[in-house]
Amino acid sequence: MLKKIMYAVFTILFISACKTETFPKPTGYLNLEYKNSMYRNIRTNCPFSFEINNQAKLSFNEKCWIKVKYPKLKATIDITYIPISKNLKTLFIEAEKLSTKHSIKADKISFIPYENRKQQVYGKVTNVTGNAASAIQFHVTDSTKHFLTGAVYFNVAPNYDSIYPAIKLLEKDVAHLVETLKWKQ
Repeated sequence: MLKKIMYAVFTILFISACKTETFPKPTGYLNLEYKNSMYRNIRTNCPFSFEINNQAKLSFNEKCWIKVKYPKLKATIDITYIPISKNLKTLFIEAEKLSTKHSIKADKISFIPYENRKQQVYGKVTNVTGNAASAIQFHVTDSTKHFLTGAVYFNVAPNYDSIYPAIKLLEKDVAHLVETLKWKQ
């Protein structure tokens, strides 16, 4: 009799415990949000000017090479200025080498041409998807006197999934830099 009671209690507990379905927890994703970008104009003794994000810090050298630092993102945009002296073709080839150098680690490389005839700014922005050292590169020129090239670097291991939100923010900032670039005459 005691066996039948224990069996009944066990059966009731077993059946009542199975009423709620158990689901695995959904995958958690990192949700990094950044403030809306505000920009300021950078005027220098260099033969160009542009706007950068207010969150960025700048450092220059005598050759008009610039580091645009984003301390919170652990990222920099390294910008190199080179005056054109019958070497435009060579400058384009060298700028393209940087993009193709990352193709080993890249899942995808996309190119966005840029042209602003009014300001005489012509160039290309390259986005590299994957665990490459530089996710964004660009080069712009007026085709006669000035050539500017740049690349975004993170001071962390290049794990594309982890730094994706920061890459998206810097894509906008690089686009804004290129769109606001003006050559000094």
